Amino acid sequence: MIIDLPEKLYYNIGEVARAFKVKTSLLRFWENEFDSIKPKKKQTGTRKYTPKDIESIQLIYHLVKEKGMTLEGAKRHLKEKDGILEQKKIIIKLEKIKSELKLILDQL
Repeated sequence: MIIDLPEKLYYNIGEVARAFKVKTSLLRFWENEFDSIKPKKKQTGTRKYTPKDIESIQLIYHLVKEKGMTLEGAKRHLKEKDGILEQKKIIIKLEKIKSELKLILDQL
């Protein structure tokens, strides 16, 4: 899944939910289930997600929503495969390049 978020230091929960096409409650649930998602919280309770949080959410989304793993299976997979985050980042970059190349091809 290609995430269309502008490059920023922090994202609010609504932006992240729209980018992944999920409800904010799912992000809050995943925050409790997975240690890799740790958004900063303001005094008002507003969550601010960092790009590192977004990468973790992308990986969890890929495992749970795209591959169909259970939450327990995804947790186990994350513990077993530390390098998978790096692989997913490469796949995402390649998907972006591919979509940009398709746009260029269509313009020709």
